[in-house]
Amino acid sequence: MNIPSHPPYAGLTPDVVLGALEELNLYSDGRLLALNSYENRVYQAGMESGPPVVVKFYRPGRWRDEDILEEHGFVEELAQAEVPVVPPMSLNGATLHEHGGFRFSVFPRRGGRAPEPGDSATLEWLGRFIGRIHAVGARKPFRHRPLLDARSFGDLPFAFLMEHGDVPGELREAWRSVVLQALDGVRRCYDRAGDVRLLRLHGDCHLGNVLWTDAGPHFVDFDDSRTGPAVQDLWMLLSGERGEMVRQLSDLLAGYEDFREFDPRELYLIEALRTLRLIHYSAWLAMRWDDPAFPAAFPWFNTQRYWQDRILELREQVALMDEPPLWPV
Repeated sequence: MNIPSHPPYAGLTPDVVLGALEELNLYSDGRLLALNSYENRVYQAGMESGPPVVVKFYRPGRWRDEDILEEHGFVEELAQAEVPVVPPMSLNGATLHEHGGFRFSVFPRRGGRAPEPGDSATLEWLGRFIGRIHAVGARKPFRHRPLLDARSFGDLPFAFLMEHGDVPGELREAWRSVVLQALDGVRRCYDRAGDVRLLRLHGDCHLGNVLWTDAGPHFVDFDDSRTGPAVQDLWMLLSGERGEMVRQLSDLLAGYEDFREFDPRELYLIEALRTLRLIHYSAWLAMRWDDPAFPAAFPWFNTQRYWQDRILELREQVALMDEPPLWPV
């Protein structure tokens, strides 16, 4: 877990952004538009000649160079396989650069709109796309990027929150108790699933990371690429009541299995992965609280109500993890 130290982007001024581009012989016309990103800082920059570019400044201390370059390599591998993704531009023979103490990459700008949630044809198309990503992801393992499992997304975030005292004292024992129950439930789900195959993933596969055009979808932001089970890139596209999720998953897998077989034992992991994401999310907010963007964007975090809601949410997850999977395995 990354321990916060000081505001990470205090020195990232517009002059630094423009200077970083100029160092690569990319001359902006001065138009900078901050794009929606909390973990990193991402800007669309207008160019004096040619279309705008997107420049991404990586959060200091989060990833090592080899982690970032491995992500870049994976996205380039997908692009070479004609999967519609957006790899970073190679400039001066490199995709990762440094300027003013910040590491950054430059991407071509790709437009698009949000996909229609819940639409059967859209979900089947997304399933085909994810199946193609996973067909490439299964070719070889990551050597540097981490594993998404109960330890990285459950045990470590839990330990961080207990150590740093983010949970109010009067709720601390109730929250601790329900997280321990939840983590036991996660491990039971993994035991039921058995030895499922792990592969390179997008890792944060929600509709906010999909841009849709008339030609179809493309995924952006592989910053959370990790090794994990295939279902991690499917479950975040499910929503609603159980019957709705069954239909949505059926649509996704109808497209997915055009390119890669899905192991139904992974259905045992859906609620386990959702539980881990909930625990990890609270720790992520706590770890980033030194970044002024976070208190401004998440003012409800660390309130009494926030932790009461998380306790109720995790109690629901404890029950859901003991229910049968979305269809018989």
